Formats: sequence, C-alpha cells, structure tokens
Amino acid sequence: MKSDQKTLSAEAALRERIKELTCLYGIAQIAGKPGITLGEILQSIAELLPPAWQYPEITSARIILDGNTYTTPAFHDSHRRQTADIVVAGVRRGAVEVVYREKKPEIDQTLFLEEERSLIDAVAAQVASIIDLRQAEEDKSMLQSQLRHADRLATIGLLAAGVAHELNEPIGNVLGFAQLVKKCEGLPEQARDDIGKIEHVALYARDVITKLLVFARQMPPQKMPVSLNRVVEDAIYFFRARCAKEGIEVECRLEPDLPEIVADPAQLNQVVVNLVVNAFQAMPKGGSLTIRTGTDDRGVLLTVEDTGMGMEEETVEKIFVPFFTTKDVGEGTGLGLPVAHGIVTSHGGSIAVSSEIGRGTRFEILLPIEGRAETVRDGDK
Repeated sequence: MKSDQKTLSAEAALRERIKELTCLYGIAQIAGKPGITLGEILQSIAELLPPAWQYPEITSARIILDGNTYTTPAFHDSHRRQTADIVVAGVRRGAVEVVYREKKPEIDQTLFLEEERSLIDAVAAQVASIIDLRQAEEDKSMLQSQLRHADRLATIGLLAAGVAHELNEPIGNVLGFAQLVKKCEGLPEQARDDIGKIEHVALYARDVITKLLVFARQMPPQKMPVSLNRVVEDAIYFFRARCAKEGIEVECRLEPDLPEIVADPAQLNQVVVNLVVNAFQAMPKGGSLTIRTGTDDRGVLLTVEDTGMGMEEETVEKIFVPFFTTKDVGEGTGLGLPVAHGIVTSHGGSIAVSSEIGRGTRFEILLPIEGRAETVRDGDK
C-alpha cells in the first residue's frame, strides 16, 4: 500500500515537473519568434501559465508591465493567488500573478506547491530578461540610426563645401560685372532696374553659399568671450514688432550672472535667429515662444520652445539635413536648422530637439564653457 502511494506521489511530482519545464520551454520559444511585439510575447506567456499549475481548470494568470495588463480569460482578483515582481535593472516594472478563481476542498491544505513558487519566480525572471534584451536591441538600433545620420551629415557637408567653392567664383563674377555695368553712364532706367535684380539674386545666392560653408564647417568661427544672454537679447530685439503683429507672445527667461563662453557672437546670433524664425513659421495663428538660458555641470544651456504645430518623428529625424523642408516652395531654403546645427557643433556643443504634434517643439542647445574644459584637462594631467 505504501509502495503504491509512493509511486502515485512520484508520478504526480513528475507530471508537475513536466508541466513546469513545458511552460519555461514555451516562453523561450515565444521570445525567439521573429517580428513579435513585446505585448504579444507577454500575452502569450500569460496564456502559458494556467496549464503549468496544479489545477489548470480554475487557474487564471495576469502579467502587469508599466501599467499595461495582459490576462487570460475570466481573470479576477482573489486572495488565492501567487505573485512575483518583474524587476529590470533594479527597478520594479510590474508583476506576474497566478490566481485560483474558485475554492476547492483540496486547495485548503496546500494552496500552492513549493515548485509553483519557484516556477512563478522563474517566469518573472525570464520576463525581465526579455524586456532587458528588447531594451538593449532598441538602444542598439537607435545608436546605429544616429551613426547613419551623422555619416550622412558628414557626406552632405563635404558635398556642400565642394559645391559652394565651385559656385563662389562665378557668382562673384556675376555680382562684380553687374555692379560695373550699373556704373555706366546713359544706362536706361529699365536696364538699371534689371541689373539691380541681378545684383539682388547674386547676393542671395552668395548668402546661400555662405550658409553651406558654415554647415560644412569650412568657415572657422571668430571666437571671443561672449555673453549668451546678450546674444539672445540682440537677436530677439528685431522680432518684437513682428511678434505683436502675429499674435506671438515672447518670454525670455535669462539666468542672471550667466558665465561667458568663448564663441563667435555673429554665428550664435544666427543660431538664435534661425530657431526663432523656425518657431514663428510653426505658429501661423499665434502662440507663445519661450527662450531660456541656464547652466549645468556640462556648460551653458539655451532652450527655444514654441507652442506651434509640432512635428512627426520622421520629420524630426530629417530637420538637420540640408535642403529638407516642409514649407512651400519659395518659403524656405531648408538651410536654417542645418546651419544652426553646423554652428553649434563647430563650437563643440550639441543641439537636441523634441516635438509633439499639436503641442509644439523644443530645441535645447548645450555650449561648453571653455575655461571649465581647460581646468578639467589640466587636472587630468
């Protein structure tokens, strides 16, 4: 009799162990499927859990991750439950839960098996590993995208510099000859007007070339100690009237006693102007523009934020590419933001953008404080 009981007990333990291993194997199979989303993985894992427990006919499961819930049918909260936290990189992100929906006499003695406690902990650990791996893959993909973008910008910069140098001389000749012809005596008024138009177009073309050279970093900055607050005040001064006319409220929050930086004031002025113009064009029906300066342990910060139309993620990824523009023909060259990017990077800084459709766009520029950088290098020596 005792031998029969031992045999039945061993067989029951073996069945439970097979169910546990089948569950863990199924999770591994699901996680390895190509093209499956994280949500689909978690839902499939939740559906694998009830058959692995002692009473699958009354078992339901739920996985909670970052506020999102994945459940099996008929799940409801119960005091007859097991839970295990999902911890990723030391942070609790959710939990795995298994419940018995009904009460059974045989459950009262041993609610859950000790092996089931180990199983739910193992499931939570596997879910955490899957999330961690997915995050690593996303970070890798983002880094590769950034590298491709940087490589594309470098290639375009070289091309832009070559084109600019090739065009500079003929445009200079056009402008020079137009100015010489304009000095001829007895020139008909109509011809004088036409030559004036030639001058205007040639100057515009030369300005575009200058912007291309700045973007390609072919024009070295003329650096000197500069107050970023003063640059912002000078740049925004000329827009005050336009702001009032177009229903745009401008707010400057400039940190007092902002440390000076070593930079080209004319180029920084161009950065601020380009960002302000970009903000205006994003708010055709009015809005608010906020410009802030400040500091942190990395250097001096400049933030330009508008309440305009905002941009889609695909547009944000392209805004620093020369000649890319969402504006109508004749309303923009697509060089304003690439030039701003070129100027900032040539000063050893960085420019970041965040945007949301219908909510607006925020540009944040970081510029190093030369003195601090030198102090760190000296200290390292």
